[in-house]
Amino acid sequence: MKELSFFAEYFPLIFVGAVVGTFAIIFTAAYLSIKDKKEAIGFDRHMKDSEITKRLIRYAKPYVGNFLLVLCIMLVSIVYNIVSPYLIGQIEELIKNDFPLRTLWIYVAVYFSILIVSLICTYIQSIILQKTGQKILSSIREDLFSHIESLSHAQLSEIPVGKLVTRVTNDTGAISMMFTNILVNLIKNVFMIFGVLGAMLILNYMLTLMILCFVPFILLFTVIFRKFSRKAYRRVKDGTTAINTFLSENLEGMKIIQIFNREERKNGEFREKNDELGKAKKKQIFVFSVFRPVVYMLYISSVLCLFYLGAKGVIRETEFLGQTIKGSTIVSFYMYISTFFNPIQSLAEQFNWLQSAYASAEKIFTVFDMEPGIKDAPDAIDLDSVEGNIEFRNVWFAYKEGEWVLKDVSFKVEAGQTVAFVGATGSGKTTILSLICRNYDIQKGEILLDGIDIRKIKVASLRRHFGQMLQDVFLFSGTIRSNILLHKDDVSDEEVMRACRYVNADTIINRFEKGLDEEVRERGNNFSAGQRQLLSFARTIVHQPEILILDEATANIDTETEVLIQDSLEKLMNVGTLFMVAHRLSTVQHADVIFVLSKGEIVERGSHAELLRAKGRYYDLYTLQTEKEKAKLLR
Repeated sequence: MKELSFFAEYFPLIFVGAVVGTFAIIFTAAYLSIKDKKEAIGFDRHMKDSEITKRLIRYAKPYVGNFLLVLCIMLVSIVYNIVSPYLIGQIEELIKNDFPLRTLWIYVAVYFSILIVSLICTYIQSIILQKTGQKILSSIREDLFSHIESLSHAQLSEIPVGKLVTRVTNDTGAISMMFTNILVNLIKNVFMIFGVLGAMLILNYMLTLMILCFVPFILLFTVIFRKFSRKAYRRVKDGTTAINTFLSENLEGMKIIQIFNREERKNGEFREKNDELGKAKKKQIFVFSVFRPVVYMLYISSVLCLFYLGAKGVIRETEFLGQTIKGSTIVSFYMYISTFFNPIQSLAEQFNWLQSAYASAEKIFTVFDMEPGIKDAPDAIDLDSVEGNIEFRNVWFAYKEGEWVLKDVSFKVEAGQTVAFVGATGSGKTTILSLICRNYDIQKGEILLDGIDIRKIKVASLRRHFGQMLQDVFLFSGTIRSNILLHKDDVSDEEVMRACRYVNADTIINRFEKGLDEEVRERGNNFSAGQRQLLSFARTIVHQPEILILDEATANIDTETEVLIQDSLEKLMNVGTLFMVAHRLSTVQHADVIFVLSKGEIVERGSHAELLRAKGRYYDLYTLQTEKEKAKLLR
């Protein structure tokens, strides 16, 4: 009978324990059912959290003083959360009986003072953290952008632009959140939990032991939640990257989409990617929506147990495990339980953000870990000046292994010569120009600049002596001046205009009221192809290179500027060593040497007159183009 009486008396506590235990069994079973299938369902982290943490700490080290100051301020604000429940309990105990009003005012004044100090500390803490976080964010972004600049042309061609944009913007933003909010609040909540726990033990250790019975379940649910949240956040990050990549490509190509009337098709593709991201975010929300209520259930259960035991103790003046429970104890413990479980609930949310930050950091460090395809040799040298002699010795090159674009190519160009490369599309003309300034590295052979292997010259030093003018001229948003100078500050406007006049670019600038200050929109889309080409000529001349590279400069230009460009080309031939590729053979006939390529090999070489007399492949190309031009005139 005594056992039944004990069971009946504590049945509510047993019932709560049974409910909590049932949830624990269900979540544990769900966790174990997927534990052996991590890779299959997406638990594919490649870096350990410890490794990511070490690499992030390197950026936080310069600001360790700020973080220590925040820690001290944070400890002051924690005092309020620990002391205030006890003061409220004492006030409740005080007003039950007759009391001197002065004592009440003292308690209220102490409570109010602690509250004000806590609010001031929280404000100062936020200001310091935001400033520190933004400095760390800027440092990571600058390092990341600098590293992206060091990647080779081949690597940049393989990585979608949208993915790199996501790394520099979205992913670094998640890391900033970690430094400004997550880590500090994680530490604060840990201190809060232990501080409140200590206060509860001092106030009534038996009730505290009852509340601690719920802690193992909290830890269990947190471990399970950690696995699911990691998977959910990775899917959200991947979906965000996919959308940014799609937008970057399709917004740039929107004119083509409109020309071919593919708006609905592209809209459908965007909708699919958007839906995938939406599903990933819903799964993320679902994971969190399960965990938060479960922790809240534990909080409510502990409160119910407190009220049940407290009511028994106060009404019957009985003891619980040897300690008497008073009304002030119940009030204080009710507030302490809230203060105890709120940080735990916040830990779940902050852990969510921490997983997001670590997933972002992993993606950023993946970019950092990409070794630049073109690197300086340990013994690489600087070149202050060059003459402009170029030699290819048995050069073999392939973009993809085994698919040779150049096969045993050898030639020598003297300083000051103008050299042209002609041949069918895909014969290797543009590739040769890319190899000269080491945009790619060759697989076999040697490329010599003034008798020095270009792989033994520092990349920045090598390219400083080259001026490259490509078929697709890229102009940046800004002004004509900023595009010509590219932030070279030691050049006056007079020198800029002198260079522009030399290559006939002044005819463009003089048309605009603002002159050099005329606005250049994104990619220079407010200028024609010919105008952009003339501006690129001026940009090259201003930087005074010893070797010029001209790739299809006369392609896709309007008739109005063709004559100006032809005149500019003749002037460029007098600047230094000039390499040029052109489909229009009339452009290259004044070159000192013309190399005819076919399937990656040089099949003919000589001057325009010599090649015509030989009546070989060049003669056939020239005759065919001449006949086509005559036919156009007859029309």
